[in-house]
Amino acid sequence: MAGLLSSLVRETLPNYLSNLPVPDTFGGWFRLGFKDWLSLVPPTAVLAGLGYMSYLAFCPHGRPVPSRQSNQKIRKNEAKVVDTIDIEDIAEKAAFCRCWKSNNWPYCDGSHGGHNKETGDNLGPVVVRKKGN
Repeated sequence: MAGLLSSLVRETLPNYLSNLPVPDTFGGWFRLGFKDWLSLVPPTAVLAGLGYMSYLAFCPHGRPVPSRQSNQKIRKNEAKVVDTIDIEDIAEKAAFCRCWKSNNWPYCDGSHGGHNKETGDNLGPVVVRKKGN
């Protein structure tokens, strides 16, 4: 494997690059034929790919940064979302949301299922039940 890589870097790649039709002058670009332009596509694509990967790696401002907030929609106008539920008000058991995606907040409505499929996460509700049930 090392010999193959060495041969590629020392012989094949330099030979390939030296045979590319790169003009010596600016006007030479206009005299290239269709086959010449076609032969320049692969190295151009490789350089563009490397440039784009470098851009993504070293320019974090160029890509959207995911929100670090867990709560994306529940009572955003409040400084802190706090709910109090008396245990006496629960019939037998209740499932409470902890993914912040429920449309029936603070109770779980199963919204975590879509989130889990999309992200590979394993969120689920907090289930509170009365003792003896």
